[in-house]
Amino acid sequence: MILVNMAGVADDKYPPLDHAAWNGCTPTDLVFPFFLFIVGVAMNFSLSKYTPENQPTKAVYFRILRRAAILFILGLILNGFWNKGFGTFDLSSIRLMGVLQRISLTYLFASLAVLNLPRKGQWILAIGILVGYWLTMMYVPVPDYGAGVLTREGNLGAYIDRLIIPKAHLYKGDGFNYLGDPEGLFSTLPAIVSVLAGYFTGQWIQKKPVNSETSMDLVLFGLCCLVIGLVWDVAFPINKKIWTSSYVVFTTGWALLLLAGCYELIEVRVKKAWSKPFEVMGLNAIALFVSSVLLIKILVRITVGSGEDAPSLYNWIYQNIFASWAGNLNGSFLFALVTVLLWWGVALLMYQKNWLIKV
Repeated sequence: MILVNMAGVADDKYPPLDHAAWNGCTPTDLVFPFFLFIVGVAMNFSLSKYTPENQPTKAVYFRILRRAAILFILGLILNGFWNKGFGTFDLSSIRLMGVLQRISLTYLFASLAVLNLPRKGQWILAIGILVGYWLTMMYVPVPDYGAGVLTREGNLGAYIDRLIIPKAHLYKGDGFNYLGDPEGLFSTLPAIVSVLAGYFTGQWIQKKPVNSETSMDLVLFGLCCLVIGLVWDVAFPINKKIWTSSYVVFTTGWALLLLAGCYELIEVRVKKAWSKPFEVMGLNAIALFVSSVLLIKILVRITVGSGEDAPSLYNWIYQNIFASWAGNLNGSFLFALVTVLLWWGVALLMYQKNWLIKV
């Protein structure tokens, strides 16, 4: 996401480094659901010890609530940072939802589900959310728009967001114009299933032998999800910005395929050296993500020179250090790549010092 976010600020970027305009799915659209999926996989290993006979204590619930609250607050800080001047937060217009807020809510509700529902109940909940979300989005009429209108402002999720969230606290970019939110409240429901899908996968892996047959089973499950997602796309388009049910199943399929490859290489064939750079960043993923977004906000808001036409520090660096010799497309990509390497260097230092910032 650091690569995507940095390239995304520029006017020119390679299509795979951009989100789908509306319906459809690009490689960039896989990153967020992959993160939710792996949160669910990890959740199984941390919560599997709790059973109906070994109920979680109040301290466990407190840790879950604390983690969710910290993530939500961090998201608010990112949204409000430098809204009207350095170090200022305009609470009257701060966007309520966002990426970290969605991670917070999906983690919270998925955790509560796996701690309080039997396995069958968890599956019923996941399927019920996906089917229920599909039916309500397609058949519940929205005032002034009707039923089944899946535009930014006409879909049921956007309407519910407008009912619950004051207009000033909705998303204004990407054509939403305070009429909805790509990480809205209603569309967070199917995102919970992205976490539960990871949890089910982790639960299944934990019971299987470490061999290539397990890897191939993951591949088969992944391919099945891809097919189901593509078939469902005909009736309910794959769409990240409203997190459609077909999008959940489709991206889960790709997540399973990627996990199968990692599992085969790392667990079965014990080839781990290639994964070390990812481990270095993964151990402080949230800290690096938050810091990288803050850096982007700082670069975009600092101007070089004076006057209305003074470029931002971001654009100055982009144009004078990268685009001037590499061109706009390559310059945008190289600027983003150098930024990733910069943060990887920070992550490596933290790794060597054993500095782990946990939420």
